[in-house]
Amino acid sequence: MPEPILSNIVVDLFIKGGPIMWPILLATLAAVAAVGERVLWWARFNKRRDRARLGEVFAAVQAGDVALALKKCHGTDDPAVKVVEAGLAAYPGGVEEAMQIVATDEVENAAKFLPVMDTLITLAPLLGLLGTVTGIMGSFSAVGGSELAVEKVTGGIGEALIATAAGLGIAIAMLLPCNYYSRKAARLEVELRQAGTHLQGLFKRPGAFDNNNRS
Repeated sequence: MPEPILSNIVVDLFIKGGPIMWPILLATLAAVAAVGERVLWWARFNKRRDRARLGEVFAAVQAGDVALALKKCHGTDDPAVKVVEAGLAAYPGGVEEAMQIVATDEVENAAKFLPVMDTLITLAPLLGLLGTVTGIMGSFSAVGGSELAVEKVTGGIGEALIATAAGLGIAIAMLLPCNYYSRKAARLEVELRQAGTHLQGLFKRPGAFDNNNRS
């Protein structure tokens, strides 16, 4: 289908959908912006991952050299390494609290705009339902008039159906990315917790760091 014809169809449906299509349009723009931002954020986030560096840090800690472990933490933006770095910098006191602060910041950044997606999943169908009500009200108003206009009745029904379809379409389109990125944020939280737990386990080993000091 040629692009101009498709554009005309979309504009025509938008107009026939009634006034409620304007807030639905705003919801659509917000949905596109939220999903687009998350796509770009996670693309940048994946480039920050450095699991090999994390293994090197743990190896240094296991060898009892905190100074070397801290040195290996420098120069990377991997969130798990940053959590471990915070714990190493705070050792021997306040390790858990220091790691928790960094982990919370990382998880909050990963979950950013997820509440917006979740809200739109609920809001969009409600806007469509509101369009359904206003469209049916318009149809009944035409039926109750002194002169029955078939165009007004069918126009009201068409408005109701278009608004409903648009609202449901936004909600359905948002559901998959919202669940997907929610799962990724939850997985990141688990990874950061595991990294912190592993570091604390190394600290608690009998005789750990007895012969090594930080410099």
